Amino acid sequence: MQLPLNALRAFEVSARHLSFTRAALELNVTQTAISQHVKNLEDRMGVLLFRRLPRGLALTDEGLALLPALAESFGRIGLLLEQFRDGRFREVLTVGSVGTFAVGWLIPRIAAFQQAHPFVDLRLLTNNNRVDIAGEGLDYAIRFGDGAWHGVDAGPLFGSPLSPVCTSAMAARLREPADLAGESLLRSYRSDEWVNWFAAAGVASPVVKGMVFDSSLTMAEAAAQGAGVALLPVNLFVRELEGGRLVRPFALEIENGGYWLARLKSRPVTRAMSVFRDWMQETVESDQGLAPVGR
Repeated sequence: MQLPLNALRAFEVSARHLSFTRAALELNVTQTAISQHVKNLEDRMGVLLFRRLPRGLALTDEGLALLPALAESFGRIGLLLEQFRDGRFREVLTVGSVGTFAVGWLIPRIAAFQQAHPFVDLRLLTNNNRVDIAGEGLDYAIRFGDGAWHGVDAGPLFGSPLSPVCTSAMAARLREPADLAGESLLRSYRSDEWVNWFAAAGVASPVVKGMVFDSSLTMAEAAAQGAGVALLPVNLFVRELEGGRLVRPFALEIENGGYWLARLKSRPVTRAMSVFRDWMQETVESDQGLAPVGR
């Protein structure tokens, strides 16, 4: 059966606006043409889709039943056509990332990925490591932890050792790890990090009373502005350390997890997902000074 696409489109737009006049403006045709298309569709289906009112239109029960399917279908067609907007096919890839990883590692390298794979239309969403892969419609999530997430296939990227950082003025008065007890110790929602660092340093942990942050990015900024000493993944703050905004008063590092490229096990791997995964792995392997992370 040949579908009356012009009539279906005229109905869908009219239903959204509840007006033949506004539908005609959107589709750049006359109001008479829209009205005739809708009447032809009603005649073909043997039902009324609109009630014609003195001021506009109202959908009948039949029109209400038809509209969602048409809106979804035309929407999907529009999304598909959008993938060809540059005269070539583009595949959407939606990646969620911990903000620290996105700013400290991914963004400085992403131009190379886009140049190598121009067909990928990358959408990057950031989070603070609390993420719902299915609910947010993510193809991949770059997460920090041990890689053991239910229903998730996680591939290791690299470890991210934690070390204290602060301003140079603050570092000047820190001679040994025990001196940190006299400073404000900025902390993340993972409460064991400072305890583990002091244990590795062989020093009794003081009571940690500094501000709590849900993002290493904001904690780093607070440390750079003199709010205290932060325990940060130093390999993701290279620019701040090389530029002198932050300094490391002590070289001691502790491992407290690593970064993983994760996807739902139920999610089929598309071409865009495959090239992104391969590029991530190859780029991590070529980087210097990144320790691997294991289960």
